[in-house]
Amino acid sequence: MHEDKTLVCKDCGQEFVFTASEQDFFEEKGFTEPQRCKPCRDKRKSGSRGPREMFDATCASCGQPCQVPFQPREDRPVYCSDCFTKQR
Repeated sequence: MHEDKTLVCKDCGQEFVFTASEQDFFEEKGFTEPQRCKPCRDKRKSGSRGPREMFDATCASCGQPCQVPFQPREDRPVYCSDCFTKQR
């Protein structure tokens, strides 16, 4: 049986509890001991990428200007959100 452990987050330096049940789960899955607290793990998973780069384009269906999250290529049509939804 494991006992609760107090660990120190390598990002924020705050102490956090690594519970016995979490240790059992980590061991079962073959994971190593966490180095970050839950808020820092969540922040790292979602926020580390920063804002998504958007590119200006013209919709191939309706001709309206739009922005897309990828670099448009001349050999492929680009659709605005409304026309893309209609295409599906």
